[in-house]
Amino acid sequence: MKLFFASDIHGCADSTRRTLAKFEQSGADHLILLGDVLNHGPRNALPEGYAPIEVAEQLNQHAEKITAVRGNCDSDVDQMLLDFPMMADYNLVLLPNGRRLFLTHGHLYNGDKHPRLRDGDVVVSGHTHLPVAESKGSLYVYNPGSVTIPRGEYQASYGLLEANMLKVLTFDDEIICQVELV
Repeated sequence: MKLFFASDIHGCADSTRRTLAKFEQSGADHLILLGDVLNHGPRNALPEGYAPIEVAEQLNQHAEKITAVRGNCDSDVDQMLLDFPMMADYNLVLLPNGRRLFLTHGHLYNGDKHPRLRDGDVVVSGHTHLPVAESKGSLYVYNPGSVTIPRGEYQASYGLLEANMLKVLTFDDEIICQVELV
């Protein structure tokens, strides 16, 4: 199973088009959205290409392949535009090898604050807009960065899980960071 991760779209239609093109090109089975999908949020400048209705329409074309969690900028009214659920604060995905992905946006749970998990499980979050792929104690911590508003010296990025390798990549396919799930 190949998974594609995107976080912090913040209502940007241009980023959504680029993300969905990469998703389709990757051949991934599922698209995991880690919150802050339609709204730019009061602390962020309005991104160029801000068009939340268009973002919803683009994502709805892939609704059957999307698993999503709610971010701190997402609201009940956002859900009304989407054909896939995204109002849960977290979700668990069971991989074929028995490992679990704990999906969350990052504002309530993150790599430092999460429910009890099993050794080898992965905490997957967004929120910080900073890419991370590392082992931390008996767990793995993963953040694909932001497709719209990257922070630090990073470029816009997305994530892939394939063959037990978690990668964060730029849209030019350069690997920012990666970790092997052993």
